[in-house]
Amino acid sequence: MKTQRLFLFLLIALTLAITSCRSRTDRTEGTVVLSVTHFNGLPVSVSATSGPFSIDQVTLRSFFKDPSVNSPTGHQLEGIELRSYEVTYRRRDTGTRTPPPTTQAIFGLVEPQGTLDLFNLPFLTTDQIANQPIKDLINLGRDSETGTAVITLDVTMRFFGRTLSGDDIASEPATFTIEVTR
Repeated sequence: MKTQRLFLFLLIALTLAITSCRSRTDRTEGTVVLSVTHFNGLPVSVSATSGPFSIDQVTLRSFFKDPSVNSPTGHQLEGIELRSYEVTYRRRDTGTRTPPPTTQAIFGLVEPQGTLDLFNLPFLTTDQIANQPIKDLINLGRDSETGTAVITLDVTMRFFGRTLSGDDIASEPATFTIEVTR
């Protein structure tokens, strides 16, 4: 009986150890993960009348899913060719209207276990500024839904690409918050 309990305990411990080592992205294709590792020059507040707006620098990094792979030698087909990025918005205040999402084409190659810096990346374009609720700030000086002169938005970016070996890759969402004023 004691041997069975010990065996059962070891079996459970082994199962937990194996499943806890799984990557958060093991559900995706390929052997690499694309991650947004750094933002530089993020605005805290923007004036709707002076847009469009961009981020000074975004750093993307490629990681191997298997942590035992420590050298890109022989893994050059795991480089990620960027194709596009998507920007979506969510209200942080009491409003429900958000600018429409945008998808922009982008080009670049993130080498296996490498980084790529993107400069002046648009996140709030004239299309978003010309639509509600930001349009209200420009025309009325306030959001007609909430009555406030400031709209607080979570801005979420995701990057999409494909490895040279043909696997589709998407980064996890990266989010920052801005206040939009007139």
